[in-house]
Amino acid sequence: MVKSYTDSQLLDKVKSLKSFKGIPEGYWILGVRSNEDLPNKFDDKFYIFIGEKFITMTSGTTNPGTPILEGGFLKYNRVGAAVVKANEWYYGVWRYGLHKGKMPALLQVGKIKVHRDGDKDKKAEELGTPIEGLYGINFHTNTWNLDIKEIKENIGDWSAGCQVANNVEKYSMIINMLKKQHNVTYCLINEF
Repeated sequence: MVKSYTDSQLLDKVKSLKSFKGIPEGYWILGVRSNEDLPNKFDDKFYIFIGEKFITMTSGTTNPGTPILEGGFLKYNRVGAAVVKANEWYYGVWRYGLHKGKMPALLQVGKIKVHRDGDKDKKAEELGTPIEGLYGINFHTNTWNLDIKEIKENIGDWSAGCQVANNVEKYSMIINMLKKQHNVTYCLINEF
């Protein structure tokens, strides 16, 4: 699991990125990708801010699950699984909607940079030159049943590149906060 940081450590880090243009005024999400990166485990964190004020945090994944990494990506893309490029800002990238027409989520409406990991091992890697586009990289949770309290450990098929929270109760609270905002900015960093 990702180590803990102070608000100022996180804000200093995101302000140092080349793609930084300013802290968004409304709600935004900061994903922190674990250096340990255990295969098929929810070992990353998502921090929710409004401006520079920290609101809450939840666990999740910024990487595809092993079923996708080991070849399941072929039903989505022949080159490889989508691994979102870290240490980047993605301004206005998401908007509230329904993931696969069923789950309240943040849907990709702006461009995201991804690496295509096609080596079919269990490790999500930023392989090759990143490409930028619209790939359906959404922010959602890992169950269709938003009433459950269980916090699952295994990613499975729940991410083929999407950023996925595994604490459904916290996720529901986050989505309810963010759904009224027109667009939501995302910043993804590696653990530091």
